[in-house]
Amino acid sequence: MSNPHFKHLETRQTAHQAVAVWGDGREIEFRVTGAIHAWWGRDQFLTGLAWDAIAAGVLSHPGDAPRSLLMLGLGGGTSLRTLQHLCPQLNVTAVEIDPEMIALARRYMDLDALGIEVVAGDAYAWLRTNRQAFDVVFDDVYGVTSSDVARPLASPETLLPDLCRSLKPDGLFAANLVTGPGHRRVQSEFRRFFRENFEEVRSITTPASLNECLVGGPRLRPWRQLRALAQAFPSDADYSYWRQLRARCLASPPSAPALGESLQAAPM
Repeated sequence: MSNPHFKHLETRQTAHQAVAVWGDGREIEFRVTGAIHAWWGRDQFLTGLAWDAIAAGVLSHPGDAPRSLLMLGLGGGTSLRTLQHLCPQLNVTAVEIDPEMIALARRYMDLDALGIEVVAGDAYAWLRTNRQAFDVVFDDVYGVTSSDVARPLASPETLLPDLCRSLKPDGLFAANLVTGPGHRRVQSEFRRFFRENFEEVRSITTPASLNECLVGGPRLRPWRQLRALAQAFPSDADYSYWRQLRARCLASPPSAPALGESLQAAPM
């Protein structure tokens, strides 16, 4: 994805990470620990990477389109540009722990044009005090180590009470997971959590990224309907990237209680 003609614009050392900004005026990348942490393009929405799967995960909501999204972890808001294009009525609340990342996204990635509510703070702490119910809650929280990224969450099980309170009865929970060596244990734990707590679970991937988007709920939008959204993109590149997305249904134990059912009785 990286353009060899990009120039180094600046590196910002924040309290959480070192963010290197590269670009050429038409595209911008934020690089953290050698990986692309966020991307913005003037003429394109999709990337062939994890953000495409994130957008497809949010749009897996079974209604015509989700109306509200809680995004835990914002970065540069890459996937939110795609969602704004495909689902302009979506109201987004995004929680990002690094205020300097928010400032960089506003400067380089036109964050304010998205019209979303941005909260500077710890996403999981914010979720614990939240009393609003959303159509979709998306977990994209990763911390940075010296050579990689890691999830700060000890176990996804700790999220269950907060999700019961923060999701509408037909709401979806989704998570972006880094895959590959060093990340398989966390991936396995999240997969188990999804299978045990949701009636329907979907894994969405792209050929070029080491990521998996898991999405679960009482029911999901049929994948053929999501694939048809490729027609909504103006460029051939975006059309091709969207059509490259792959989905796989993950079986749930038949005796497992569904989170969507437990929401019926959850206090709001």
